[in-house]
Amino acid sequence: MAMAMEMENKVYVAINSDLHDGFLTLQWTLKRWNSNSHPITIVILYASNNICKDYVITPTDNLFKYRKLSIGSLNEEKLKDLEKFEEAKDEKILWRYKVFCGNVKVEAIKIERYDESIQKFMVDLINGLKITKLVMSLTFMKPSSWKSRSAISGSFYVHRQKPEYCELFIVCGGKLVFLREGLIEDDQGIMVAKTRSMRQSFRDLVIKMFPENNSKLKNQSDSNSLSSTSNEIDDFVADETVQKNNNITEIVITEHMTVQEKKDALRIKFMKIKEAIHVSKEEAKSHVEGQAKAQWAITLCIRRAEEIDGCINDEIAQKPDLKRELDATKDELSELHTEVEVTKSKLSSILELQRELSNKMQLSSLARSRAEVQVEKALKQRTDTLQEIEEFRKQRDVLRRRIEFCREKDAISNATMLMEPRFEYKEFSAAEIRAATDGFSERMRLKSGGDWTDVYKARLHHISVAIKLYSSADVDSEDTFQAKVKLLSHIRHPHMVSMIGYCSELRCIVFEYMHNGCLRDILFSGNRGSKRRNKVLNWQARIYIVANVCTGLCFLHRVKPRPVAHGNLNPSKILLDRNNVAKIHGVRTPLSCDKSDIRSDIRAYGNLVLQILTGRNWVGLVEEAIMMDQSKLIEVLDPMAGEWPLDIALELGRIGIKCLSIHEDRELNMTSLAREVEKVKKLADEIVANGECVVAKGRYLDGDEDSTEFPDFFLCPIFQEVMRNPHVAADGFSYELQAIQEWLKTGRDTSPMTNLKLKDQHLTPNHSLRALIQDSLKKRATSTR
Repeated sequence: MAMAMEMENKVYVAINSDLHDGFLTLQWTLKRWNSNSHPITIVILYASNNICKDYVITPTDNLFKYRKLSIGSLNEEKLKDLEKFEEAKDEKILWRYKVFCGNVKVEAIKIERYDESIQKFMVDLINGLKITKLVMSLTFMKPSSWKSRSAISGSFYVHRQKPEYCELFIVCGGKLVFLREGLIEDDQGIMVAKTRSMRQSFRDLVIKMFPENNSKLKNQSDSNSLSSTSNEIDDFVADETVQKNNNITEIVITEHMTVQEKKDALRIKFMKIKEAIHVSKEEAKSHVEGQAKAQWAITLCIRRAEEIDGCINDEIAQKPDLKRELDATKDELSELHTEVEVTKSKLSSILELQRELSNKMQLSSLARSRAEVQVEKALKQRTDTLQEIEEFRKQRDVLRRRIEFCREKDAISNATMLMEPRFEYKEFSAAEIRAATDGFSERMRLKSGGDWTDVYKARLHHISVAIKLYSSADVDSEDTFQAKVKLLSHIRHPHMVSMIGYCSELRCIVFEYMHNGCLRDILFSGNRGSKRRNKVLNWQARIYIVANVCTGLCFLHRVKPRPVAHGNLNPSKILLDRNNVAKIHGVRTPLSCDKSDIRSDIRAYGNLVLQILTGRNWVGLVEEAIMMDQSKLIEVLDPMAGEWPLDIALELGRIGIKCLSIHEDRELNMTSLAREVEKVKKLADEIVANGECVVAKGRYLDGDEDSTEFPDFFLCPIFQEVMRNPHVAADGFSYELQAIQEWLKTGRDTSPMTNLKLKDQHLTPNHSLRALIQDSLKKRATSTR
């Protein structure tokens, strides 16, 4: 159905290169069918006037004359040029036709060269395209000749041979022609003539069908039209005469007719011949009149030919000017072509730039989207961080209160111990020692202190301790072991490792536990174990260690009634607690002590100072150290300690070299060295206080926690280990549930932190602290995989 509607809305218009006639035909078509309610599609069937397979029409030197040339007389190159010329000309004409139709949809079908007659070609085209409406210009039927008779006869052929569904409209000069009745419309669409009424009326009809055109540009065409019209008139009159003569009924007389019948037939025949003679006489008279009219027409044609010659002469005179105008137009066209090419080049570069900018814009949009997502994540993380900071602030306040209580408690306990003339120590049983060390399990072993000693970590009475086991080869008798225990029981100093108790049966001594191990493992990278390799001491912590060792050694040298020499001072004999406070251990049992032993300790202290400065083991290089000047010392400072203040490093180096340079004839004691070291310590404190150097104070855990740093509030105040199930007591502090329960089971009703009486023994789980501890442990486990 849609296909049928589309076919009904299409009107095929057959026209040629005659613009005047083509415009009139299109105007008639648009006037008849085009309307807003029923829009149509015009399909132009275009045929050029030079379509022929045997010859071509070429222009001559005269602008208004053309000539026919045989195709064989032209070479291939000229034929191609002519075809291009004609093709361009046809495209221009078709373009003008399409413009003339305005807003109406226009399609074009160009009829190429054909071998058969045009009327047969049109009939085949109607059948092939299923054309239902065909408007055909009369000039369309004579592409290679100006004979109107051939156009009329061709139109009759198409009219007779077309299928019944095709409506054919013949238009001549913008007016509809009816071929069957021989009628033609006037300007108002009224039938004005009958083509077969008589020969004279037919002549008038033909003259009306081919009106004269006074345009100068078509003078030659009008002359040819006039002559061809006259010839066609003569041919038509001759045909009509022959037809009428043929129409005379011949009376055939046969042998079977009677005499009367023969007479009647001869009489009828005679009458008809007589009528024909009369008609012939009348026609002769009309021929005389027609000859007079023809003579008048010839005179008129001669006059018009003279006028055309005058026009041709005028055109020849205007030819040079027209040629100059044509050359100027060509130059302008060439310039315009150049400008067009330049504009195209600029446009292409602009389009390329536009594509690049578009790509960049897309990339920028994607980057912006990613950035917005990242900003949202950052804002969310910021919110979470602020919440964590707020929680940490609350915990910080609690920790500050704990620190104040601990400081007060430590001050009270230290003052009490210093005031007592003799310190108490406990003797442990072998069963307690074995239970604390899990039967001296290898997992509890800390290190090998020598060929005959082992050190184990243990817990006695909820306190972390270090148990040093002596073999029988190390202490050859019970008296020697008891003498060592007695000596250590009298030594109580903040920078000396304290003895907590002993076990005579197993020959072991219980010391306080130093969480950060010995200085040697931290200071020398080559001797660092897997658990200590991430520890780093900054320069201020090293200065404090130098001062702590100096104070402890000074205490030994000033013991009454006689001084005690350490005898083997080196980094392995210096232990660090949780706060990197240095303490001396490994004091030998003094058989005798003289000035040479004191000087040996001072030289060992100088060697220790240089080792702390440089991070190198100077054993065996004492002579080189004595000869070393200060500039070389600056070059070998340990970079792991950070940026050393130059004056402090030089002063410590001077003190170390001074200790190494001691001789028998030179007096030097630890008391004077302690004053010098204290000055260096105060200078370092002033530098840090003035903001000239930022010092990060770290805290190390023991081996059970794999040396991973944890905040202090993660540790149980009783066990000094990371809490697994923290509970809040009545004093406001969090403890490990097992530790605080054991504390309360022993009958104590005071706080382990403040030593004040508890209001009650109710314990509340600290879920927030537990969640923080578990999250920290998970992160540590993930980072160690």
